[in-house]
Amino acid sequence: MNDTAPRVLIVDDQPDFARGLTRLLAPKIPEARLDHVCSGEAALDALAAHPCAVLVTDLRMPGISGLELLPRALALEPRLGVVLLTAHGDIDTAVAALKAGAYDFLTKPVESEHLARVIAKGLERAELLRENQRLRAAVEACGGSVGLLGESPAMSQVKEAIAAVAGSDYTVLIRGESGTGKELAARAIHSLSRRAAGPFLSVNCPAIPDQLLESELFGHVRGAFTGAERDRRGLFQSANGGVIVLDEIGDIPMSVQTKLLRVLQEREVRPVGSSKSTPIDVRILASTNQDLEAKIADKSFREDLYYRLNVLTVRMPPLRERREDIPLLATAFLARACRETGIGEKEFSAEALAALAGRDWPGNVRELFNFVRRLTVFCRGDVIGPKAVATADPDQSDPIDGDDEAGMAAPYLEAKARVVDAFTRRYVERLLGQTRGNVSEAARLSGLERVSLQKILRRLGIAAEGYR
Repeated sequence: MNDTAPRVLIVDDQPDFARGLTRLLAPKIPEARLDHVCSGEAALDALAAHPCAVLVTDLRMPGISGLELLPRALALEPRLGVVLLTAHGDIDTAVAALKAGAYDFLTKPVESEHLARVIAKGLERAELLRENQRLRAAVEACGGSVGLLGESPAMSQVKEAIAAVAGSDYTVLIRGESGTGKELAARAIHSLSRRAAGPFLSVNCPAIPDQLLESELFGHVRGAFTGAERDRRGLFQSANGGVIVLDEIGDIPMSVQTKLLRVLQEREVRPVGSSKSTPIDVRILASTNQDLEAKIADKSFREDLYYRLNVLTVRMPPLRERREDIPLLATAFLARACRETGIGEKEFSAEALAALAGRDWPGNVRELFNFVRRLTVFCRGDVIGPKAVATADPDQSDPIDGDDEAGMAAPYLEAKARVVDAFTRRYVERLLGQTRGNVSEAARLSGLERVSLQKILRRLGIAAEGYR
């Protein structure tokens, strides 16, 4: 028997009965390991030595009775399922046992088939309790991640939703504004699911040119198009046994939507240029910050694909709907930014936290995190106050205020340079946030040459990697 198999312990003061019952039940419950002891004292020793899922005990025994054993056993193993057996069953004893935490109460003589069914249900209950505890611990652990940290009612609902959808293999549509933590929600779903040991692949759909997206997702065969010099596995095949996240699903072209619908329906992919399909075992998570219903109305998104994707939904709330989480987020982000930069520990004053909580943060958690990073670098003191918060944010301060440290007006060109740099920094940071750090896509949206944008990033000391 596998040592990891759930254990069932039978307790009876008659050795022949305990031994015979163990032999009789063993073939009926092959998924469990059955042991027996002949006293309450021995049962407590066995429970202390090895975890146990179900305890079957006689009620009347010399020394520690079954009714006395019950609370002591539950104190050692709170998730233990205890089944009491007695030849002296009466309703008062049964009620007392159930109130004390017994899982079930059977009267001797008991049919072995019936007892086996009761034990099997007890094992299922123990597994369910264990899994629920694992999910709760995992959700709490992922609370330290950027975007999933928070104690507001809105975030509590998100964590409950993530724990609920993680248990199935259904497709999940994660909705929310840019920067709310949709990919982190997807990672949390993956880590809590039965596919946690499998691959987790995420593709930023808008960042891949339309003509390459189909090949990226589904693969291609040699000669399928110019430059296809060898067969290439797509992301769906690479994610087999795990999860693939289609980020910003609302931006994929109609041609890819049609092929994606086939993947969802048939659970197989056909590489570009191939006449053969390959079965896949992949869970699909999709995310979007767009109004898909409006895109369906204007015929830019397939309605049948929408319903295939929107089996389960997780909505990530914007930061303005969870303002009470901002002080907690900002404090956690400050500690992380200090570690990232190697700067000594810093802290926010109460007034600074209040100032941060008073903002709407249109870029949501991502914008707040990048803002805290900026404060970490440019604020010299150990305590960040409200003035530092205001002066570090162009939207919160007068952009023409060009005073120097002595309070004198700065020269015109110097003041102008500060304003231009402040605007450029904020523009580029929001651009990178929108494109998830994809410099090529950022250059395309801004109308700048890629080389020019890279020069701006180097001059301002902005790392695109921090936005991915």
